[in-house]
Amino acid sequence: MVRAAERAGRTSVWLEGKPRRGGRGSGQPSGLDRERITEATVRLLDGEGLAGFSMRRLAAELNVTAMSVYWYVDTKDDLLELALDAAFGELALPDPDAGPDADEDWRDQLRTLAREYRTLLVRHPWLSPLAGTFLNIGPNSLSFSRAVQQVVRRTGLPVHGLTGAISAVFQFVYGYGTVEGHFIARCAAAGMTQDEYFRYAMSAATRAPEAAEVVQESAELMAARGGDTVQDMRERDFAFALELLLAGIEAMVARG
Repeated sequence: MVRAAERAGRTSVWLEGKPRRGGRGSGQPSGLDRERITEATVRLLDGEGLAGFSMRRLAAELNVTAMSVYWYVDTKDDLLELALDAAFGELALPDPDAGPDADEDWRDQLRTLAREYRTLLVRHPWLSPLAGTFLNIGPNSLSFSRAVQQVVRRTGLPVHGLTGAISAVFQFVYGYGTVEGHFIARCAAAGMTQDEYFRYAMSAATRAPEAAEVVQESAELMAARGGDTVQDMRERDFAFALELLLAGIEAMVARG
């Protein structure tokens, strides 16, 4: 078990002592650097997903040989880790120097962080499986984690409850954003809008006798919720669920 863990740990591109190729006089290909390679990796993952990504496909995108890419990274996993952290760099985070006496309420900051994270997961459907695969200790990922911790510390919860609160909010967002992103990708693959696909799915499901009753009950719940489009319904669900979680934090603080 220890050896397996050591092997897994050494795969991280962010760990100190990880060999890095390239550098002045090393003979690396001109016109390339890690930033350009990472940007191309993100573009390919957005366009073709994890299943369509390969070092050969990346090299073709950069108009270089596959071996040229290896001057800057050791493995495909290195590239995926770099892309993962680059995506986290898109998040708009609270000012880390604002301090605990900042004017903005912790509830508003938590709402903002939750919505930012959800949007990121939807924008990059490949992100969620990678976030669960790698150590996720790049600088942008750590900045996000630090921002979340700083905001949750301001809630008034006891220290032993902080990680539970973080899990409640951000594992909810992780699941919500992952399902949403995959649904949007499925609609695009089918050549349908989200509303068209939703109507098709509901119609098909009601034709299955074992599913018809559950689908009908779900339809009644969705009608009560309101919303003219799939996006409207999704926004209402997310907002309400997030408020439930915030109210739960407030209730636990009040209980002392």
